[in-house]
Amino acid sequence: MIFTVTPIYALGVSVIYLILWFRVTAMRGGGGISIGDGENRDLLLRIRQHGNCAEWSTFILILMLLAEGMDAPDLYLHLTGALLLVGRITHPFGLKADNAGHVLRYVGNGTNILAALTAMICIAANLAGF
Repeated sequence: MIFTVTPIYALGVSVIYLILWFRVTAMRGGGGISIGDGENRDLLLRIRQHGNCAEWSTFILILMLLAEGMDAPDLYLHLTGALLLVGRITHPFGLKADNAGHVLRYVGNGTNILAALTAMICIAANLAGF
């Protein structure tokens, strides 16, 4: 099977992931911090932005690959991927140490939950024979 939809979104998420990684690396280098956060609150925030991207992206891309491998309709795969990208773009801007209720954090989390649910429904529908 050749995957044609999921790689589009994997590429987009990879760019975001690398940008977040560069931000962590730049701050580590600038602060002379090799491991951990060196009790630097700004570095800790960047580490969590990067980590959250890795956690959600991996989970949803695996679900997308499974759904695409089961011949889920392209429309649902694109919906899942678009939601994933919106979530990964907005979440880092909403992840604030002093504001757990930032609207962009909710948008990021919400769209990623919807992306996961969309892919899960595609997989479940296929397993049920629909």
